[in-house]
Amino acid sequence: MSSPDSNHTLSWDEFERVDLRAGTITRAEPFPEAHTPAYKLWIDFGDKMGPLPSSAQITDRYDLDELEGRQVLGVVNFPPKQIGPFVSECLVTGFVLDDDEVVLAEPDAPVPNGTRLA
Repeated sequence: MSSPDSNHTLSWDEFERVDLRAGTITRAEPFPEAHTPAYKLWIDFGDKMGPLPSSAQITDRYDLDELEGRQVLGVVNFPPKQIGPFVSECLVTGFVLDDDEVVLAEPDAPVPNGTRLA
């Protein structure tokens, strides 16, 4: 395994600026207006942040009916992004496979919504 190129190495301060938190999907809807197949998600990040909307390109692997109640990892400090008629306020994280299918990043045990990744 090769070491990372020094141009791609992050400082600890840079890593800490990325606010990654656990949240629970409370609502999932189709997003037919999206250019790339996607769902509209609402994710509860706890009492301090509440629910945030997100667009997620996860239609190849997940059906709408299996998303509600699933805990995921999201970036909550990006600026809002207009995606067609929808405004996404967080980024749901996942692992992109060779065929562009996305596997959601999830805690392996339940944690309180809003818990920050350290």
